[in-house]
Amino acid sequence: MKLTDTQLERYSRHIILNEVGAKGQQKLLESKVLIIGTGGLGSPAAMFLAAAGVGTIGLVDFDAVELSNLQRQIIHFTPDVGKPKVFSAKEKINQMNPDVEVVTYREMVNSKNIIDIIKDRDYDFIIDGTDNFPTKFLINDACVMLKKPFSHAGIIRFDGQTMTYVPEKGPCFRCIFQNPPPPDAVPTCRQAGVLGVMGGIIGTIQATEAIKYLLGIGDLLTGYILIYNALKMEFRKVKINKRESCEVCGKNPTIKELIDYEQPQCDLKG
Repeated sequence: MKLTDTQLERYSRHIILNEVGAKGQQKLLESKVLIIGTGGLGSPAAMFLAAAGVGTIGLVDFDAVELSNLQRQIIHFTPDVGKPKVFSAKEKINQMNPDVEVVTYREMVNSKNIIDIIKDRDYDFIIDGTDNFPTKFLINDACVMLKKPFSHAGIIRFDGQTMTYVPEKGPCFRCIFQNPPPPDAVPTCRQAGVLGVMGGIIGTIQATEAIKYLLGIGDLLTGYILIYNALKMEFRKVKINKRESCEVCGKNPTIKELIDYEQPQCDLKG
């Protein structure tokens, strides 16, 4: 397909980049990204991917917008309170960029539906924008089993972290954190709090990783975890190694079916 005059103007700042160009922009328009969680991380990721012209964006979230979400979940506005998050987010994306097809899944992901959701449009890249450890492990294991690349991230207080998994090219989330922590081991959202802009900083990095992967450019956070502290304004890029004995991506995986771990109300603020 040839880019229209409107698209040439809309994406002109991409097209003049040697690393993107018209061919790269067309590739983005043909790409499909699934965002699981449309909260603090998923909101900025969805907005920037839509603005970039990623042609199909899937949104997964069961929750409705609450007033307390608006301090950080920037895709939702005050009139959206009470509205399902996936519908609120879809409205903003449609207003931002009519090139983008938005597919909504108003579901809570679990071991029974996550495979079908990922396969529904054969998504090219997955973004984990969730706020609890059991779902993060579920996303990791599903992506490893399906050989799908994904971006993990978590934020709490003034801290954030993110890493990118690419099949056969680096460690998965479980290589670092073998199992979810006990339900009471990590403070809840209400106990810990989170600086609103943290989602914007880390979620935008997740969108950047998705775009780079789709275009096949640059160096991804594969084999590294990026740690950010807002108070110190400090980024640390820490090398991580694939664990050969990893239960899901190792040489002899012992986890061959998806697991629904006990899920506390909230661990990491998404």
